[in-house]
Amino acid sequence: MAGMSISGLASNLDTSTIISQLMQLEALPQTLLKTKLTDAKADASAYRTVNSVVSTLQSAAENLTKAATWAPVKATSSSTSVSASATAGAATGQVSFRVDNLAANHVLISSADWTPSASAMTLTVADADADSAPTPIEIPENATLEQTVTAINAAKAGVTATAVSTGTGFRLQLTSTTSGTDGEFTVSGGPAMSLFTQAADAKLTVGAGGPYEYAVTSTSNTFTDLMPGTTFTVGKKAESATDTVTVTVGSDPAALTSAVQALVTAANNAISNINTYADNSAGSTAVLRGDSSLRALAGQIADAVAYAVGEDGSAAVAGLQLTRDGKITFDATAFGDALKADPAKAQRLLNGSGADDTAVPGVAQRLLAVAKSATDATTGTLVNLASGKDSQATDLQTRIDDWDIRLQMRQATLTSQFTAMESALSKLSSQSTWLTQQLGSLPSWSSSS
Repeated sequence: MAGMSISGLASNLDTSTIISQLMQLEALPQTLLKTKLTDAKADASAYRTVNSVVSTLQSAAENLTKAATWAPVKATSSSTSVSASATAGAATGQVSFRVDNLAANHVLISSADWTPSASAMTLTVADADADSAPTPIEIPENATLEQTVTAINAAKAGVTATAVSTGTGFRLQLTSTTSGTDGEFTVSGGPAMSLFTQAADAKLTVGAGGPYEYAVTSTSNTFTDLMPGTTFTVGKKAESATDTVTVTVGSDPAALTSAVQALVTAANNAISNINTYADNSAGSTAVLRGDSSLRALAGQIADAVAYAVGEDGSAAVAGLQLTRDGKITFDATAFGDALKADPAKAQRLLNGSGADDTAVPGVAQRLLAVAKSATDATTGTLVNLASGKDSQATDLQTRIDDWDIRLQMRQATLTSQFTAMESALSKLSSQSTWLTQQLGSLPSWSSSS
């Protein structure tokens, strides 16, 4: 039968092992291709890892080229009951106010414990100001409170229904989904309802006690328009007429220092990763050992920090230095001193002197250019290197697959040949046995006869 193997039945040879060993020799070219495939995939992965780290450097550098980063602000509150935050570029200053009222959602509750109605009813929820059309909600006869709650919530009528325990039973509670007076609503056609909480806006009195005090309201406890770029949330009503809170928005040099530190950290991480993957020292087993593109990239990152920034000189003035072992250090104190002594110069050292053709790029701008050149999705060095390894891996996989077919055919041929050999030897053995038997059956001849 085709494909059948008779291992050593006639020859006493382990033909299965012989075929296996022959196939190992036949597969040596494919084994080499598989090794190359593993290497190509490892190279692509390494390039992508470095690309990710350099992308982080790009983000950190880009952050320091934004004007808002160089004008960081921080909002603080004189009371723990008021939280405040300021966006980049928010106006500096302060405001004092008294919290006269907190925002509240409108809440109604059924006047009695729930009992199913023997007849169907249409419960209508309407906006108190009639700004929108009423929402009718059909409640079937003998509906349980749970079924009623489900029907109301499914209607999305601007209220949330809840079953609340009274100790002796359960009542239907309706709460507006919108806080403040905009959420006030009415209910008709259902069980009698009582007011539980009146909708209310949050109210502040700015400059309380002064001759020019004025009121500000919000439908929520968060105020966003009192100071440009600043948001604060109130959480407690004033205990007296003189109980005021002051929110102050001022510069935040610590945030700027953190941004510079993030740049230095990202640059060092990029250099460290490159050195790890492209290590060319004796005995190195680095994945991308001696890769010239990576080593050049590390050099460009270092040069961006080491070279002087036009007439402003070295970035060391602002606390950034390149050490002999190729690491970048950052002296936050020196940066703070430079910022106090000459803010414009400190900014130029990192962010450059402008955007025209004669402008001198700063350290952050240089690093941004280097990072973009390496990570650009279309032309980036690292992106193209990884893509090249991907293409190589694809080609290798195709060749490996072709070898699979070739080896299957070769194994089938060897199996067929050895099977044919065993069959031939078996026939010869049978013929030999027959001949021996025939010779043995012949009469013996004696010399005396």
